[in-house]
Amino acid sequence: CDCLIHIMENQVFKSSEERTFQYQNSLPSLPVPTLDESLKRYLDAVKPFLNQEEYQRTEDIVKKFEHGIGKVLQHKLLERAKEKKNWLEEWWLNVAYLDARIPTQIYYNFGGAGPYLEHYWPPKEGTQIERGCIAIWYILEYWELIRTEKLVVHRHGNMPLDMNQFRMLFCTCKIPGTTRDSLDNYFRTESEGECPSHLIVLCRGRVFAFDAVHEGHILSPPEIFRQLAYIQKRCHNEPDGPGLAALTSGERTQWAETREYLTNLDPKNLYLLEKIQSSLFVISLDDSSPHGTPEDYTPVLTLIGDPTIRWGDKSYNCILFSNGTFGSNCDHSPCDAMVLVFLSSYIDQKIIESEGRWKGSDKVRDIPWPEELVFTLNQNVLNDIECAKERYSQQVSDLQLVSYAFTSFGKALTKKKGLHPDTFVQLGLQLAYYKLHGHPGCCYETATTRRFYHGRTETMRPCTVEAVEWCKSMLDPSCSVSIENLL
Repeated sequence: CDCLIHIMENQVFKSSEERTFQYQNSLPSLPVPTLDESLKRYLDAVKPFLNQEEYQRTEDIVKKFEHGIGKVLQHKLLERAKEKKNWLEEWWLNVAYLDARIPTQIYYNFGGAGPYLEHYWPPKEGTQIERGCIAIWYILEYWELIRTEKLVVHRHGNMPLDMNQFRMLFCTCKIPGTTRDSLDNYFRTESEGECPSHLIVLCRGRVFAFDAVHEGHILSPPEIFRQLAYIQKRCHNEPDGPGLAALTSGERTQWAETREYLTNLDPKNLYLLEKIQSSLFVISLDDSSPHGTPEDYTPVLTLIGDPTIRWGDKSYNCILFSNGTFGSNCDHSPCDAMVLVFLSSYIDQKIIESEGRWKGSDKVRDIPWPEELVFTLNQNVLNDIECAKERYSQQVSDLQLVSYAFTSFGKALTKKKGLHPDTFVQLGLQLAYYKLHGHPGCCYETATTRRFYHGRTETMRPCTVEAVEWCKSMLDPSCSVSIENLL
């Protein structure tokens, strides 16, 4: 992912010369590796984990495959690639994400903390709405950059990268199915036509909606503050809602069946669900106050949390904690985490530029108040919600996450010593695993295929024969070179 790291380090967000999606149709098709290359890479990947006898047996199986059914499958793959600019896209989406039946909010979604606590916004009770309205304003600015196609085209050198995932960041939602989920995207660029512009707010088990655009302009932070404060006041002074969002945390077929039951119960329920699905994104007003610091992000990691205020199928849940810290939780099927990293980087840069304060007008236009989305429910649905909450609690109880900052040195020093930062980290992971378990660890590292049409991710296998030999030498007292010598 070197090119993405380079983009992050040299980030420019706005472009007036190019349109965000102008190169999409001219991007090259995803190539099909030769059969020989694929099989060689497979053997290289398994070799570190097999003894000589196991490897010989694997090699024999691979040779048999190469001269038998492998040729037939390779031909089919090449034929498919003639008809599709990205032969992998549909398979990857279905097999990696939409076919899953286990709770995807728990096992598939990605999340993370907002980095804003590192400078102007350290944890401070009572700042949830004050800071939240500013962050949401910057998110809406980012949406406008994409909608008007002014978000700068990412590049690797002079080569444009695929930007399709940025179409999927907003107005996107996964719909549960009995055997396979589906993905609905309502986003449209300005030249394509109307695009939904409303936001969904989840608070204490209740669901609200309000439009983020009024008379052609996005709401200002004071206007967003008014909307969020209204919702917060109502939810804090009135009984909690049923927590319908918890259903999105459950097993997929069960959620699909409950959703069908819900829509059959009252046609209005389908309209309300579609309102959530088509929304720009979801804002979660979370009453908890996790105290993260630049040294320890662990408390603000958002892979888990109150399931009644996370719509797990939405492409983006923006989480505002009570003490003014931030997080996100996102369905993984429409896009990869780097898209959220770019968005977070944009917000971070804007907060630094504004010193964490809104410096514009405090004027609030006469905008409609938020609308509460009240579903028609019966005891069957309420029972399903309670069961979903109980199962969620059980399933996340054995999850342990830590996120500490290592500050002794960083990539500047590794580069100075002629070591690639990623290689350094990957070897560090391998060495740590080898020291703990006495054998190498199978590892997945993400690579990007965004040089190609609709490219997303590919897999690198950093555990190589050479890495294992290096780990052994690092634990060999007779080896004279150590990490300390290198640094």
